[in-house]
Amino acid sequence: MTQLGFYHLTRTTPDAALPGLLERTLAAGERAVVRCGSSARVGVLDKALWGAEWLPHGSAKTGHAGVQPIWLTAVAENPNGARSVFLLDGVETDLGGWERVFDLFDGGDEAAVLAARGRWATAKAAGHELTYWRQSETGWSKG
Repeated sequence: MTQLGFYHLTRTTPDAALPGLLERTLAAGERAVVRCGSSARVGVLDKALWGAEWLPHGSAKTGHAGVQPIWLTAVAENPNGARSVFLLDGVETDLGGWERVFDLFDGGDEAAVLAARGRWATAKAAGHELTYWRQSETGWSKG
């Protein structure tokens, strides 16, 4: 079964929280796919990851998916052979084929929280291994 972690963002935006989670994934020797809600969002995230929090990544715009440790996309794909997917913007994905799913959602957006609860219920009913993480002053706390 897929390990599905829900990351309740209460102190930062997804763009601020994502680099640290991606760094841990890369440090574990893993690749990742980051799935966004739109192509425009992929472009914004692409610029952010090349900024102060530089992380090696690519997208359809840059190509060479097979060598990219992090792949940014707005469609359901896994061209870099990742075992982990990070979901932003309320995006859903088929959980089959992924070992780990990181579902990041904005705790300040009631619609996003309600949608995350629905995704939790669906994944739980399907028998996936679920964990809930909430931002605290010192980092992430498991709840």
